[in-house]
Amino acid sequence: MKQIPQISEAEYEVMKVVWKYEPISTPEVVEKVSSKIDWKPNTIQTMLARLVKKKALKAKRDGRVFIYHSLIEEYEYVEQKSKLFLNQFFGGTLNSMVLNFIENDQLSKDDISELRKILSERDTKEGEK
Repeated sequence: MKQIPQISEAEYEVMKVVWKYEPISTPEVVEKVSSKIDWKPNTIQTMLARLVKKKALKAKRDGRVFIYHSLIEEYEYVEQKSKLFLNQFFGGTLNSMVLNFIENDQLSKDDISELRKILSERDTKEGEK
């Protein structure tokens, strides 16, 4: 897996907008982020600059604005963060996490039914190979 930069929770909010709408300009990012989170434009522009410096985004000047493109895929970032979470809190095993949720009544009957369905569909796919 390629090296993925460390992104703060605040930077992640900006990344989600870029992933959804890229290529996207600075004013568009500011508009979309500030419609969800009460941040000043300078704060959002600082986040964009940090993400460029971390090589999570590429910025290209287009007239008076910058246009942003992601340098990492959203699924890669989510995969890395998921693995780090599992390792940090559950020794890297998914079944420990699921068991924790079940034992602490964090999963509803609907959640458990959906998990069974997902696992059953996966078993079916595995059997077809």
